[in-house]
Amino acid sequence: MAKAITKIQHIELSEDQKRKMDLEEVESALLDNKDAILQSLDVMKHMHDRGVLALLSGLFSEGDKVLNVLVKAADKPEATNTLKNLLLMVGVLGTINVKQLEPLLLKLNSGIARVAEYKDNDDKLGYFDIVRSLKDPEINRALTLLFEFLKGMGEDTSGLERTTQLPEDQDLHQSKDGTLER
Repeated sequence: MAKAITKIQHIELSEDQKRKMDLEEVESALLDNKDAILQSLDVMKHMHDRGVLALLSGLFSEGDKVLNVLVKAADKPEATNTLKNLLLMVGVLGTINVKQLEPLLLKLNSGIARVAEYKDNDDKLGYFDIVRSLKDPEINRALTLLFEFLKGMGEDTSGLERTTQLPEDQDLHQSKDGTLER
């Protein structure tokens, strides 16, 4: 039978051996992540060229002063409302169908171009001129487009609207007598 081990000898590494093992570990990590490190260095070079690193260095060296200014600016009610409005606008922009908006924007640009080319003369537009211009196909299309837009603006979209109320208050509606009901 084998004898029980009663004494364990720990191998002591010298400082040079520890340093050599650490360097080999770092070298291995560098080789394993070569592409990521090179890309990071490239990004840092671009940041240096654009002055971003100098800006960050200045911000960190004057961090307390900068943080103090930012906190004071963010503490104002206008900043809170601005952030709320910005978040709401970003949410609304996410709901816009750009493919449907593009033809409208092209027509809007065309209308703006015509207004820019318009030379202001003293010709007055009378009632009969307005009625007569309704026969113009371009004006008729524009009015039809305007009426369709107004119909869309008049549609009930209350089911699509986002709310900033607390969840427990979101289902409440105000009745005609001013009381809240579900």
